[in-house]
Amino acid sequence: MSLTGQTSNGWSRILVLAAGFVGAAGVALSAAAAHRGSAFTGTAANFLLMHAPAFLAIGLAGGNRCLGIASLVLLAGLLLFCGDLLARDFLGSRLFPMSAPIGGTLLIAGWIAIGVSALWRPRP
Repeated sequence: MSLTGQTSNGWSRILVLAAGFVGAAGVALSAAAAHRGSAFTGTAANFLLMHAPAFLAIGLAGGNRCLGIASLVLLAGLLLFCGDLLARDFLGSRLFPMSAPIGGTLLIAGWIAIGVSALWRPRP
């Protein structure tokens, strides 16, 4: 059940689950960055921590299909962008060529789509 008493759909549950894992990873990586002094890890931690509340809010509030898809695009972008930064620090190489720019582009597109979802009208 969501906070509004309506049954949660699949993407709402995924987003709440993601919020928990993204937030926990952000806290753990903040500690790692503080002890290792790593700029890439610190940046990834900041991105994770700033997006966790958004996933939680959207997952709990629910919304239209456009909002759900936009949020999943945002999550994919976050995983690619942060994954590339973390691979640089922990593996010494990139995740794969263009993974950070692709992830960043998906983050931007996801946020724009979240805004556009406010204009989305449900089908009658």
